[in-house]
Amino acid sequence: MSEISEQNTSHFEQYFCTKKIKENLKTRSIRGGTITILQQLAKLMLQIGSTMILARMLTPEDYGLVGMVKATTGFIELFRNLGLNTATIQREEINHHQVSTLFWINLGVSMVSAVVTIALAPVIAWFFGETRLVSITLALSVCFIFSGIGSQHAALMSRQMRYRSLAVLDLIAQVISLGVGIIAAWFGAKYWALILITITNSIILAFGFWLQCGWRPGLPHWNLEVKAMLLFGGGLTSTNVINYLTRNFDNILIGKYWGAQELGLYSRAYQLLMMPLLSINAPLRVVAVNTLSRLVDSPQRYRQTYLRMLEKIIMVTMPFVAFLVVTADWMVLILLGPKWSAVSDIFRWFSFSAFVQPIEYTTGWLLISQGRTWEMFRFWLFTGGITVAAFIGGLPWKSSGVAAAYSITGLLINTPLQYWFIGRSGPIRMGDFYRTSRPSLFATGCVFLVLFAFRQEVTISNPLFGLVIAFILSVGTALLAFAVLPSGRLALQDWRNVLTLIIKKQPKN
Repeated sequence: MSEISEQNTSHFEQYFCTKKIKENLKTRSIRGGTITILQQLAKLMLQIGSTMILARMLTPEDYGLVGMVKATTGFIELFRNLGLNTATIQREEINHHQVSTLFWINLGVSMVSAVVTIALAPVIAWFFGETRLVSITLALSVCFIFSGIGSQHAALMSRQMRYRSLAVLDLIAQVISLGVGIIAAWFGAKYWALILITITNSIILAFGFWLQCGWRPGLPHWNLEVKAMLLFGGGLTSTNVINYLTRNFDNILIGKYWGAQELGLYSRAYQLLMMPLLSINAPLRVVAVNTLSRLVDSPQRYRQTYLRMLEKIIMVTMPFVAFLVVTADWMVLILLGPKWSAVSDIFRWFSFSAFVQPIEYTTGWLLISQGRTWEMFRFWLFTGGITVAAFIGGLPWKSSGVAAAYSITGLLINTPLQYWFIGRSGPIRMGDFYRTSRPSLFATGCVFLVLFAFRQEVTISNPLFGLVIAFILSVGTALLAFAVLPSGRLALQDWRNVLTLIIKKQPKN
């Protein structure tokens, strides 16, 4: 029996060893990042297209009802994972017994999460004063089990930098689940269409991860290494809990005091602005944490790698946010339709924080890759309290007041504090953030001024045509602005080098 166990363990060794990956880490990281960005662009197009269709079939109330439940079930979802998939990716060395143990822990916690969600269904309905939330909560509880089934398989694929396989699987799940949701909405399913999208996506991903990753879990084996990974995951989970409570406390307040209609407008404004930013930053987190974790013992390479990643991200996101701010009314009209016009003002308030939000997302890469998860928890506990106070202060002015309070507090208080905290230890210093951001801030200011003048001087009746012209102006202005600065020219040259590396023949996943 022990011989069979040893054979299985050696057979699965290919999923744990990263020696070959470290030999060509730079090329794999760049190409992995490129694949991930292309995947997210395709995913973004799918989401935009489905949003345009569903927003014309569904009402703000439909989105608000599902948003009320997800604000609660999303909190329970944080405990389902326990940060153990990130622990698998971040760990320098792992083995079959350790990952098997993490798998069974994930699955067990997922099942408990589903049971807890079912038990909380009446409580959620009572809190919001909406009986329909009971059935919505019961339906979404199924997703916990399927999420737990594939968590470690997805982590092993990320550890081996199999980003192409992950991208294809994610896009397949998106296409099928969105298709199911649109068909359901067409036949009058209302808010159930949104629920079906979530359930279908989780089922497809769970089975897909098992088909794509040949690793199979064995019996659990408890040891000190597993305990260390649980401790790491505990710090990350605690941080995610604080972050989630902070990010969703606004939804709970608005849903409780202003109702589903107001929450639907607020959530659409947030998602419309943050969806493209998260589409770039969220998936790159896996690539970045994987890469930076392999460079912790080389501080200079670590610093250069992170700052180059940050530079590339904000060169795209900062000018793009300026484009979104000036064209908010056109964007809402095209994507959501006339009945969502009230979203425009909320959208613009959110945009102030969106300028620096991409940088904020990347700071998590640093703390996770350096193993500073409990430090991250303590800091986000402090800044989370500031954000919650801002939400409460803005609540009397409905959604616009909450959005304004969130953005102003984040921009003027939380972001500078975060730069200071990161720079206290580790290879990255506070000044690195400001120096790296200068070319992008200059380009963003230029884009904003050009587009503002364009909107003031030129009258365009067709919003789609106006968006196209504004986008062309944004790209042209940003490129010229970068070309004016010496640091901007170096950044553009670096982009050229990256693109040259990307188009070379890629290694097999």
